[in-house]
Amino acid sequence: MTDDRSTRILSRRQQDITALLRETGRLAVDDLATRFAVTPQTIRRDLNELAEARMISRVHGGAIIASGVENLAYEARKQVAQNAKRLIGEAAAALIPDNTSLFINLGTTTEEVARAASGRTGLLVVTNNMNVALELYRNTAIQVIVAGGTLRPSDGGIIGRLAADAFRQFKADIAVIGTSAIDSDGTLLDYDLREVQVSRAIIENARRVMLVTDSSKFSRRAPVRIARLEEIDILITDRLPSAELVALCRNASVEVIETGPDEADGSS
Repeated sequence: MTDDRSTRILSRRQQDITALLRETGRLAVDDLATRFAVTPQTIRRDLNELAEARMISRVHGGAIIASGVENLAYEARKQVAQNAKRLIGEAAAALIPDNTSLFINLGTTTEEVARAASGRTGLLVVTNNMNVALELYRNTAIQVIVAGGTLRPSDGGIIGRLAADAFRQFKADIAVIGTSAIDSDGTLLDYDLREVQVSRAIIENARRVMLVTDSSKFSRRAPVRIARLEEIDILITDRLPSAELVALCRNASVEVIETGPDEADGSS
């Protein structure tokens, strides 16, 4: 039997909405209504139909692209939940004492943690994220070690076996990690196997693991497993979107810190 969701013919406006989301990562209903000169109700109907076709994921006040096998472009990822990521970064940095050794992996949210911690003293930071290194290296009170390996030109990430081996030379006090998606069973997921190899090495060689992620990741899909929720010590997010996820975190003994609704981006 053919699934109607996969065969639905999209209108020109729906095609344009999907293309815009691939460029920007996230769009609000009111902005789309203005752009296309239609009512917000019409846009909501378009977004609901696109969500049913699994082209996008609905979030409160708008939508994000639903990508199952390929991540959004780096600049688009930076646009998604910007204010939420900033608050998450500040909350995570507040939990990092001076004179601490850190692993920081790839992600626009982990970059916000680095930005919030850039004025600290006595940190030793090992990272495969060139954007994190550039954020921290000017502070002479922070020692930055950049893992060697293959540089991914799309986002300044260093990935692959060489980078994973570099992290295995250390035992960090805290690992600050991001993820591209979180499955309904709590599995952390990503798109690039070479990146996951590095994330696994980070998790396995840290005393505590801090996951920083905005709530949009709970509605995304990705194909490669990073870790189980049981391997995480602290989860910092703007909100847990369901009672099931709250229960999963409680059963996995994960400490959860919610920074509050992402008001600036129009999400609840």
